[in-house]
Amino acid sequence: MSGRKYTWANSLKNPTFERLDRVLVSTEWEQHYPLATIVASSREISDRTPLLLSTGEEGKGSRQYMFKFELSWLLKENFFDLVSEVWNKENRGNNALQKWQNKIRRLRQFLRGWAINLNGAYRKEKEELLRKTNKLDKKAEDCLLNQQEVDLKQCMKERLAQILREEEIRWFQRAKTKKLLQGDSNTKYFQMVANGKRRKTWIYMLEQEEGIIEREEKLEKYVTKYYKNLFGKSERNNISLDETRKEDITQVLEEENMILVEEFTEKEVRDAIFQMKHNKAPGPDGFPVEFY
Repeated sequence: MSGRKYTWANSLKNPTFERLDRVLVSTEWEQHYPLATIVASSREISDRTPLLLSTGEEGKGSRQYMFKFELSWLLKENFFDLVSEVWNKENRGNNALQKWQNKIRRLRQFLRGWAINLNGAYRKEKEELLRKTNKLDKKAEDCLLNQQEVDLKQCMKERLAQILREEEIRWFQRAKTKKLLQGDSNTKYFQMVANGKRRKTWIYMLEQEEGIIEREEKLEKYVTKYYKNLFGKSERNNISLDETRKEDITQVLEEENMILVEEFTEKEVRDAIFQMKHNKAPGPDGFPVEFY
């Protein structure tokens, strides 16, 4: 709940505050509305505070989501060959950096469309597997399954376990937690943690000198204008730097300078990458360290 700490207060000189009112939702409902929030309004002359439930669906369609590499893709069969094929097709650019950026851009564009088709296919396959497995389970309650049906059921369960494992990794990546619950699957736990993190980092309103700023469009305009002014061109000043003066500045030795300017080795690059922590926020391109 935002806006207030408590939902009830009496009218005594030293008032008592309590949080009596709440909104009860189920886990399944929260999965449908992960950005749901509760805002406390003004209670005016009442001792009770009205609560407004928002599902977070307002303006959802206009939001442009940043590309993010899914760790579960690494479990997909032939994924490495797919990435290699797309990567090697792109080789435009006047230098190594431009070529690298063009390769990353092309791969990101490809993976966006590939992921949409993959998620749709996975959803259909999961529903079909659950339907067929449930049908065989019901049949087994009335009569013995033949060997072909037993083998089919086992095969479908193994495939379903693989799909559920990929779902768990996807939500584990979003939750960014190291805690695990007791049981076979932590998918729902990761979903709840991830949804909670999204709500905590979501800006619903800003209280500024201009007053309270609400609604996504107004917030975007205000924040954009604020940072343009903050990081825009600064006013001219009288401070200047004399780059020719270096007598009183300690200089590196020629041998030290040779070490500083020499080319990076492949081992140095590899060591730097493998020292980075896993499942951390990716850079602007959306690719985390696991990809590299």
